[in-house]
Amino acid sequence: MQPSYPAITKQAAGMIDGILTDVTTTTFSDKIMITITQDGRLAQWIHVPLDSPNPSFADQYLPSGNDSDALLPMAHLTPKTLLGGSTSERETVGQLYATQIASAIVTRNPEEKRTVIIGFGLRDSQSNREMFYDTVDLVQQCL
Repeated sequence: MQPSYPAITKQAAGMIDGILTDVTTTTFSDKIMITITQDGRLAQWIHVPLDSPNPSFADQYLPSGNDSDALLPMAHLTPKTLLGGSTSERETVGQLYATQIASAIVTRNPEEKRTVIIGFGLRDSQSNREMFYDTVDLVQQCL
């Protein structure tokens, strides 16, 4: 187990859809906090518990090794909007990002059980496929 103090922080920055995007991850003993900002703003917060709702069925949620479903988010991850998400479209997009990022964390470390808290400050809630993948890739640089 890694020490709980000081919290470990990592940062990455990149151009996504022509906009400078900053990602910061801070890992605490009980939570992983990720912020994704454009123009220095945060407009939405979502949390995703990584633990399985039923420990006896945890293995069914781990990646199967089947390449056809490797990019799909894990079915047991349930994002919940804490703040923001003023429109249903923004909330849906935020939850999609959060679920994909949480899936990436569990794929890297299947033993990870901490809750992920993600703060979003994307300039536009409209997301295309390239922007989505670029954002998730930038976050993975900080994991």
